[in-house]
Parts: sequence; C-alpha cells; structure tokens
Amino acid sequence: MKKIKLLFTVCLGVGVLLIIVALICRYSTNSDLSGTTDQQVANILKSNDCLACHSFTAEDPFYAIGPAKKMVQKDIKSGQRFIDLIPVVENLEAGKAVAEIDLIKIKQSILNQSMPQTKYQILHWSSHLNGKELELLSQWVDENRKTVYPNHLAATQFINEPIKPIRESIPVNATKAELGFDLFHDTRLSANNTISCATCHGLTIGGVDGLKTSKGIHDQIGGINAPTVYNAALNMAQFWDGRSKDLQAQAGGPPLDMLEMGSNWEEITSKLKEDKTMMKRFLELYAAEGITENSITDAIAEFEKTLLTPNAKFDKYLKGDLAAITPEEIEGYELFKSNNCASCHGGENMGGISYDYIGVAQDYFADRGTELHAKDMGRIGVSSLEVDKHKFKTPSLRNIALTAPYFHDGTINTLPEAVKLMHKYQMGKEMNEETVNKITLFLETLTGENQYMTKK
Repeated sequence: MKKIKLLFTVCLGVGVLLIIVALICRYSTNSDLSGTTDQQVANILKSNDCLACHSFTAEDPFYAIGPAKKMVQKDIKSGQRFIDLIPVVENLEAGKAVAEIDLIKIKQSILNQSMPQTKYQILHWSSHLNGKELELLSQWVDENRKTVYPNHLAATQFINEPIKPIRESIPVNATKAELGFDLFHDTRLSANNTISCATCHGLTIGGVDGLKTSKGIHDQIGGINAPTVYNAALNMAQFWDGRSKDLQAQAGGPPLDMLEMGSNWEEITSKLKEDKTMMKRFLELYAAEGITENSITDAIAEFEKTLLTPNAKFDKYLKGDLAAITPEEIEGYELFKSNNCASCHGGENMGGISYDYIGVAQDYFADRGTELHAKDMGRIGVSSLEVDKHKFKTPSLRNIALTAPYFHDGTINTLPEAVKLMHKYQMGKEMNEETVNKITLFLETLTGENQYMTKK
C-alpha cells in the first residue's frame, strides 16, 4: 500500500510539474520577436526546434538509442517528408517569397494544432509555440497569401481558405487555340497514324483515358497513369515528375516517346505539310517558320490554356453562394482540412504547385507488393537528388470524380478507396468509413464546367 501511495504521489508531482511547465511555455515567448515580420517568423521556426524534424539536415537526438531509435527516426522522416522548412527560412532571410503550398501547410498545422507533437514537447519544452508566436505565424501566412498569392474571386469570409476558386479564363490567342484543338486530335502526330493527344486525354471524359496506364502505338502499355489535361495550365510544371516546365514543353514529349506516339519531328512535319489546308493555317499564324516542332507545340499549348474548369459547385460556394453545396458536403470540406488533405491539395488547382511524397508516414510501395519501376521513382529521375525519390507533382483534385483510376500507378479504382489510402500513407492513420464518405461527397463538388466536357 505504501508503494502504491508513493507511486501515486510521484505521478501526481510529475503531472503538476508538467502542467506548470506547459503554462509557462504557453504564456512565455520562446523566440526573438524583434526585426521585420519575416525575421520574426524565421526566428520562430529556428528557435522552436521546427528544423529538428522538418529539414533534411536533421540529426538524431541524443536519446535516439535502443528501442527509441526506430520511432524517433520514423518521426523525423515523416517531418522531413511533410515539409522541408529550410527553403522557407532561407527565403525569409533573403527577403524572397515563400511558396504558396508551404504557407498553406504551415497554416493548416496551426489550425489543426498538429505541431509540434506532444511526445516531442515532453523532452523539448522550448519547442512549444506559445499564443503570441502562433498568432504571428497565422497573420504572416494570411498576409503573404493576400499579397503574393491573392484570392480575388472568393467571398470575404473565404479569403483565407486553403483553396481558391478557379478563374474563368486565362489570356489566349483564339485562332492558335483552334489550330491547337485540331492538332490535339490529329493522329498524324504518331508514327502509324493511330494515336493523338486526345487518345490519352479524352476531353469528354475528364481529360484522361480511364485506363490504369495508357496505351500507345502498337498497343504498347505505358508505365504511368495519364494525368488530366484539364487545368494543366495552372500547374507549376508538367508530367508526374515535373520534367517539362510548361505546356509547350510537355506537348513535345509524347510524339517522340516510343511507347506513346513513337514518331519524330521530321516525319510529323512532313505529313502535315502535305495537307494544303493545314499548311495555309500555319503560314497565317507562323509566317516566319510555317510547320515546325515549335509552331505545333505552341498551338497545342495555346489550346490547352482553354481547358480550365471553373464554376464547380464548391467554387460557387467559395464565391459566396452558400446554398451551392449541402451541409454534408460542407462537413466533408471541414474534414478534408482537419485531416490535412488541404496541406498538399491547396491553391487554385488543389494540387499541381508542389512535389510531395507518396508515403509520408507509411511505405506505400512496400504494401503494394509489386516490383518497383522507373516511373515509381518520381522526381529523382529529373533532379538526381536522393531526397526526391518517390516524390511526385501533387495531382490536382479538380474533377477528381471523373478521373479514375487514381495514383501515379493507376492501382486505385474508386474515389473512397483513394481517400482512405491517402490518409493511411500520408498521415499514418486509418480513416473511418463515415469520414471517408463525407470527404468523398465534398470531392464530388469539384467537378467544373468546360465546353468540351459535355460536348457530344
């Protein structure tokens, strides 16, 4: 009995001590809050041990020994994969803009009270972000998004949401776009005149082909799922690994790929030049060069700029039409945010503005149980940096209800399954069916409008 009382007294004492420490941390200032706002934010991120997990220079702490080592290393790896704060701090100290997706991730972490983790604070009391620091970080994010990445279309109450409504259009040369439409559907861009851009990016079916991985000339099967061409103009780069900087560079890839169109520019231009009407159209628009690789890809890119899909139900809601979506769909959106989905799928295109890992918290490829292929490597194939292994351009969630199957390997057939597995591999947690279904309802409000989506 005495031992039990002693143990109870010790536990009570420790508990009281932790409460006192927590209160001290809550109302004390850990960071140097002098200087410009950018300097203050940089100081908060550095002095509160944020870089101890959220940087690729992070080292194991002294207590990472024995059974604790594996757990600590897993936490550090997840932190690194969620967000690398080194570029954020470097940009702040250099007076440069912080990437929009990093601003969104920081704000979502504040709103969800997910950082720093409680188990980390127990051994690192100084890592606690107090009220003043949290308020400063939140205001800094909002101000930066307002000035650097303005949200002109949203209603006042939704200005600081992680998602922005899609604009109605972007500037385009209409005559070039008309030529680009025809080229997009022209099978002469392939070696055997059987494959066009539209073969893998069907405009009436969400800008995809509905296949696990696409089929090219001679029925060859590609190694990766075709991403939607809709809203691709809003992406920071093109292809899953971001190897093309813009739409025009992307348009020049498939015609030369031996699994896709298997042709070459000499052959393609020669075939098109035999078409007198096509030649006339090119000379009217590209008088100095006529039909060339540059003029072909330029026209296709100009057409693809017209493939925005505004006026989704959720965009109407963000613009102030509060009746545009149901209470259940609104609840799904709140769950989308509170489960950190918006941390990667934010901005106007709800993706396409960052490279993120598949498997932040758990190993997707180990569970998949099939052989790794070159297309599974992701961004590393472009950058040659080991930290980019299994990192992909985050896909847009716009029109996601139309673009199954999902993931870069096309292995997931339904939207609820994709939601559930994403949460498992990105957050390391199982999501219950009710939450999955509500988030799915929200995602179904993201289908927008474009003349080709409904064209028969």
